[in-house]
Amino acid sequence: MYSNNIRSYFTIGDIAKGLIIAFSMSLFIYLSHINIELKLLNTALGIIGLFFLIGSSNRTWFWSGFFISLAWFWWILLSFRFYGMAWAMPIGTFLVTIGFGLLFLLLAWISNYISKKTKIPLVILHALALWSMSFIHPFGFDWFKPELVFVESYIGITKWQFAIVLISITIAHTTQKLGYLWLVVFAFSYQETNIPSPIRSDMQIVTTNITMDTKWQQNHQKEVYKMIFDTIDIAIENDKKIIIFPESVFPLFLNLEPELLKALQERSQKIDMVIGGLYWDKNTPRNSTYIFHQDQVSVANKVVLVPFGEQNPLPAWLGKLVNRIFYKEGVLDYVASNKIADYKLGDTIYRNAICYEATSEKLYKGEPKHMIVLSNNGWFMPSIEPILQQLLLKYYSKKYGTTIYHSINMSPSYIIKSGKVFWVN
Repeated sequence: MYSNNIRSYFTIGDIAKGLIIAFSMSLFIYLSHINIELKLLNTALGIIGLFFLIGSSNRTWFWSGFFISLAWFWWILLSFRFYGMAWAMPIGTFLVTIGFGLLFLLLAWISNYISKKTKIPLVILHALALWSMSFIHPFGFDWFKPELVFVESYIGITKWQFAIVLISITIAHTTQKLGYLWLVVFAFSYQETNIPSPIRSDMQIVTTNITMDTKWQQNHQKEVYKMIFDTIDIAIENDKKIIIFPESVFPLFLNLEPELLKALQERSQKIDMVIGGLYWDKNTPRNSTYIFHQDQVSVANKVVLVPFGEQNPLPAWLGKLVNRIFYKEGVLDYVASNKIADYKLGDTIYRNAICYEATSEKLYKGEPKHMIVLSNNGWFMPSIEPILQQLLLKYYSKKYGTTIYHSINMSPSYIIKSGKVFWVN
């Protein structure tokens, strides 16, 4: 009986429909990856994908989740190359896709169960499931938001606008009249066309190209240090007031390096610096931002850690076992700060964010006007990870009105204002 149930999930019709839905809800990422923005197409495909998913069978929901996660997150295990575990990449990718498939299946099953018990139309419960999905974060990973499909479309990305889209689709299903899809016009978002450029002549946002093969090699570090200090000295000569470097551009515990700190503090009398480095807090390793201002240095530690990358989200006993199996003996997870950090440079207050955490809702508490983000995308290159990160930052910039200054290793740096990208290099 169970084997028959399992075999029923491998029908060509369900798999094909799942592929179509995943294609419709993923193409916007790949178009953006090749610098193509087709708002009308993105709008239509987003609506089509959601329309086909709502009211579909549990099997279709499973395959939709499977293929969507594959299209969005196939790159997620690429960092394993640098731990000598390339063999684990396909296994991990399969587990991620199966995990999302099962999440979709669970939501579909719950919707079906409630519908049968209450006589509430299934399409309504499917719509509610989709609306709630951006609040569901497996192991703390919150990069999947269904409304993100509209980030480069004519439809807005707020929850109420996404709700209007889902309501219009639900009405079209229940009445069996596609004409009701016109209701999505109430979710349309005004598109600013003349956004003033946020690029400042007195600010330098640095892009570095330090590969992960060489980043942690001691014999390469002198070359990196020279590059950093040469870049700072040139910025001073060009009358820059602020210079921003990527995440962990100093691949060491910078607070334990007095000579480097002294050299940086001396230069901070002429220029403010925001620099990524590691921080050793007694027995605790942290991923940190060092802020140098007028011969003073302050440290802002990362608040939201990368699941499995910087912190093992499993129960303590299981996390230690996984670390022992997959990583070197005695490995320590990074530790997150319990306090979001803001700092002031000149007349502007900036929210501190390091890579992954800039794509977390938690970092936008209080709706910060300005945010400086330091990232190292070298772990996942080449892949679509930088563009998916950028799309998420556009989403939050639109949602909270935050101007984001993003310094990156291994992909171009930029500023985002009102959801629009301004390239700085």
